[in-house]
Order: sequence, then C-alpha cells, then structure tokens
Amino acid sequence: MLSSQPHPRDRLIKQLSTQGIYHQAVLEAIRTTPRHWFVDPALSRHAYSNHPLPIGYGQTISQPYIVARMTQELLSHGPLTKVLEIGTGCGYQTAILAQLVDHVYTVERIQNLQLAARTHLARLEVQNVSFSYGDGQWGWTEFAPYPGILVTAAPSNIPRSLLEQLALGGRLVIPVSDSKGGQVLWKVIRHRTDYQQEFLEEVNFVPLCKGVV
Repeated sequence: MLSSQPHPRDRLIKQLSTQGIYHQAVLEAIRTTPRHWFVDPALSRHAYSNHPLPIGYGQTISQPYIVARMTQELLSHGPLTKVLEIGTGCGYQTAILAQLVDHVYTVERIQNLQLAARTHLARLEVQNVSFSYGDGQWGWTEFAPYPGILVTAAPSNIPRSLLEQLALGGRLVIPVSDSKGGQVLWKVIRHRTDYQQEFLEEVNFVPLCKGVV
C-alpha cells in the first residue's frame, strides 16, 4: 500500500508558508534542492526538519526558515543580477541563491568547507557561482558593487567594507550581535546619502570570525 504521508520536503514547505515565507520562487528552490546532500549522511534523516545542523569546524547549515527569510528579504524589492554571499559554509544557501539570481559571488574562510561546497554545487551542476577563499569581513571588491549582499555569520558591527560594496539601492541582509549577547537580523538599503536599516527578527548565528583557516 502506498503511504499517504506527505514527503518531508512538502511538509517543510507547508511549514515555511505558515511562518510567513510567501515568495514562490524561494519556496520552490527550497523544495527542489536536496538539502540531505549538504549534511553528513548520519544526519540526512533530519535534513528536512526546520532546524540548523552541524557541518563541522564549529559551523552549521542554517535552519531552512532562516535561509528562506533572508533570501526573501534580499529579493523583496525585485530580482537581482548578482549577490555577494559572505560565508559559503557547505554551500546550501549558495545553491538556493544560484537558482534565483544571475550570479553568486561567495566567500568562505574555512578552506575545507569551501572545497566541500564546490563538490556539492558541482554535483547539482550549478555553474553561476564564483568562489573566493578569504576573510569575509572584507567582502570581494573585484566585482563590487553588488545589488545584494547576504551574510551567514554574525559580526559585532556591520563591516564598513560591505556597506561600501553595496550598490546604490542595494540590499544587505546580515545578522549582528548586540551588547546583551543576542543577535538581530537586519536589512540595510543603501540610498544616495545614507543607509536605511530595518529590523527583521532575533536570530542565532555562528560569529563572523577574522582570518582564514
């Protein structure tokens, strides 16, 4: 007898929809992307739960809701030609972005994680991603300015270099640690003479560390 239970991916998408994720292209990208490819096989049965999971080196693959929320906010003012991602990690967020923008430039400071991400994205035959091994707080000046920047680790302050690499009218989505030990997810929009900063929600990310490993 065929099971009447919905597929775990479909259950996840239904849950994300109830949590305020309305961008249909974002939901479809998450539904069709095999998240279990990006985690240790021992954790694959948890791949479609709405939780972060460890990926080694003190890092995590973000909760699907957070991936969806950040991506939705990045695209909230319309499509983007290119995005700078700070913190490639295992490449899952990168894979989602690659389906929604023309090109992703992604920076990772942990070399073994970057190598794993390259392998995962090659398996998916993703070809519109450029990788940089380096300190993400400095961004990637070579291809700036960027109409969208997404940061997957939390600094104590928004790096000035990232603000400077944001295009006029561009959006930066970034978690930032506060003085009380919490973290807040911000969306920053660059205007001609200033930056507009919008509170999104409280979050919990790994810290944005300096240097390379």
